[in-house]
Formats: sequence, structure tokens, C-alpha cells
Amino acid sequence: MMYDLIIKNARTLENQPIEVAIFDGKIAEIAPEITAESSEILDAKQDFISAGWIDAHVHCFEKMSLYYDYPDEVGVKNGVTTIVDAGSTGENNIRDFYELSKNAKTNVYALLNISKDGIVFQDELADLTKVNEAKNLARIQELSDFIIGIKARMSQSVIGKNGVKPLILAKKLQKKADLPLMVHIGTAPVVLEELMTYLTAGDIVTHCFNGKDNGILDKDGKIKEFAKKAYQDGVHFDIGHGTDSFNFQVAMQAKAEHILADSISTDTYLRNRLDGPVYNLATTMEKLIYSGYSLEQVISRVTVAPAKALRLVTKGQLAIGFDADLTLFQVNTHANKHLTDSNHAIVETSVQITPTTAIISGKIYHIQNKGS
Repeated sequence: MMYDLIIKNARTLENQPIEVAIFDGKIAEIAPEITAESSEILDAKQDFISAGWIDAHVHCFEKMSLYYDYPDEVGVKNGVTTIVDAGSTGENNIRDFYELSKNAKTNVYALLNISKDGIVFQDELADLTKVNEAKNLARIQELSDFIIGIKARMSQSVIGKNGVKPLILAKKLQKKADLPLMVHIGTAPVVLEELMTYLTAGDIVTHCFNGKDNGILDKDGKIKEFAKKAYQDGVHFDIGHGTDSFNFQVAMQAKAEHILADSISTDTYLRNRLDGPVYNLATTMEKLIYSGYSLEQVISRVTVAPAKALRLVTKGQLAIGFDADLTLFQVNTHANKHLTDSNHAIVETSVQITPTTAIISGKIYHIQNKGS
């Protein structure tokens, strides 16, 4: 048959030759060498290839003023084929976001903020009259192809004096909507130990390795027992780096105690993309490699893991029948690059990951790398 695109001369993570054929927006054939005819050929020039990278926590609704960005700036231009906006908008403004997202080359999905306007102001859950279950359910049903989960931000600056009440409302909505729930953790109240008691297997805790007092490390620098239990019970730990939510020491201590983040995401928006410390998903991946993860572990945490957690059943795998979303990238193991966490700790890494090409639904997007 005549394929739409064949990617030739690529490498697997195990340094084996691999070629990928695409037809009608899907992966149609995978082999060390493909000899069939194709309308288009892409020479990967020995770059690594993986399923398209997924960033499960960004803020990319450009009409917002507090946390905002542009989908393709955080997505395809950085080798990321799918992005998930984590609660920027609520039922009152997410339709506008949905319509605007159609203009992006990047695949865009959203987590619905349970507060009607999302993050217009920092304290969107301080007034619980802004949380309307019936309207949330109606919007989820209306935009079922776009809204793939629910978001509740549970830190002091967001919830005001409401304590755990917003989380209880989010869990009730989750049960009725049957969607994944992402919970932002930060400063107390709510105390993290109490918050964790409301979470069940599959719930996503984002900012899992933040360096705050209300985080997962105790005063002796060890992982708190309740955090270990939550992880072992299947609560999904997501990085959600952000301006203030990733700490090298926490990440490395967690790894030493056999707790690895389930997914790697950036919590990027315009400011921390341009000025750091986030910059892009590849840089965040490098930080986890510095913290002791292998390249294979990092790639799985930006592909198959977020796809599974957010039920993106046609994405996240380099396999026949899956969406033709792919990322080509290079890995320099002799780099001399400095990385900065959210608490201003600076480290030097020898590993630099550079995406070169993003392929979305079989369409090729070459990346102009500016460095970070």
C-alpha cells in the first residue's frame, strides 16, 4: 500500500534501528526497515523516536491574565504533541478556550476547574458559591472530547477559609462525571496528611516534589509515612514543576525511598517558560534524569503514563493503531548545562535532551531550538 509518511533512520531508546509508517493519522507499520512506498519520507538522521510527548499540566488559555500562554509555544515548538491545560478555566469560560484551542497545531485538552471562572484570581475556591455541580456536569457533557478531567487547587492562597470543603466538592463531581481528578498541593491549610485521606487510587497529586513545609518530606528529610502509603495505594504523583513546586532534594530523596513520579509535567505558563526555572518539558525531563531517573523512565513518564492517567486511549504509545503523534529528539550525554529548581538550587548536568521534530496526526513540524 501507499503510506502517507514513512520516518526512516530513527533509533529506539535501546539504540536499535526503527522506521515508522503512517497512514490516515495513525501508526500503520513499525519495523527496523520499511520498503513500502510513501507520499512523503522523513529522514530522522539517527535521532531517537518516541510516542509524542504529553505535558499533563500547563496553562495555555491566552485570554487569561494571571497564568496564561499560547498552546503551540508550550506544545509543538518544544516537541510536545499533546498538552493538558490544568484548570485555567471553569464552566463559565471553558467553551471560549475550547473554540480558541482549535486553532492550535498541538493537541489541546483541558481539566475543568471546579470554580466557574477558573484562575481569574488566585483565590478561586475561597467563595464556594462559584462551584455549581449541575453547571459543571453540563459543561463536561457538552465538551466531552475536550474536558478530560477535573482540577481542584488545594492550597492556602486558593481556598481561603474553606479548608477541605472544595476537595469534597471535587470528589463528588468526579464520582458523577467519572473523570480523573487532579489536585494541586501546596501550603497549609489543608494539611497534606488530611488532604491525602480523601484521595483514592488514580487521583493525581500535582506538585508532588515541591519543597514546601506542607510537602512530602518530614523534618528529618525523609518521606512522610502517609505519603508513602498514598503512593503505594495508587495515588498518581505528578511533577507539575511550576515556578514554585519542584525541589531537587525532595525528588532525590523520594527516589532513594523508591518513590518515582508517575508523570512529568511542567506547570508552564508564559513567565516561567520565558524566564525559568521551567522553560520547557525537555528541561524538566533533564531535571529528573539528574535526580536519578533513566532516559527510559523519563520518556515513559511523558508518554504512556500521562496517557493512561488521563485516559487518552489512542495516545502515548509507539504502536500500530495509535495516533501518529511522535517526537524525534537527540540526547547529548556530554553537555555542560545548568538546571535550576523552584527553590533556586542550581546543579550541573551532563545530559541534555533536544527535541528536533514533532509529528502530530502524521504532519511534520520541525523545531527551531533556541536552548534554555
